[in-house]
Amino acid sequence: MATAVICTGLLGLLLFGLGLGVSLTRGSTNKTSGYDQDPTDRLYKMIRAHGNTTEYAPMLAVLMLFLGSRDPAAWVLWVMWIATVSRYLIAIGIIVSPTLDKPHPLRFVGALGTYLTGIVLSVLAVLSM
Repeated sequence: MATAVICTGLLGLLLFGLGLGVSLTRGSTNKTSGYDQDPTDRLYKMIRAHGNTTEYAPMLAVLMLFLGSRDPAAWVLWVMWIATVSRYLIAIGIIVSPTLDKPHPLRFVGALGTYLTGIVLSVLAVLSM
């Protein structure tokens, strides 16, 4: 259960850290509402990184905590770690990318890792009943 709780905590830190990053970026750009959909704009990238995290982190956290309560095998714990690292990679890939119009390797790896681990965790949850 410790791995599930730690991974969930890390996902929470990512989500709230990105939210704070959006707020700080809004403050430094004097843009208190809205945003320009410019794929090179720092505020836009921060909002997309936060939004993308908001879409996936909660479900991953629920799956991790549920499976963590079931005394999972060691390989399942590794899947949880990979899912967590993948979420960080995609956020970093979005933020550091010069433009969101072109793929960034970290974003690609993070997205692929999120999809694969999310599917595995979901299937394990269904099969655990």
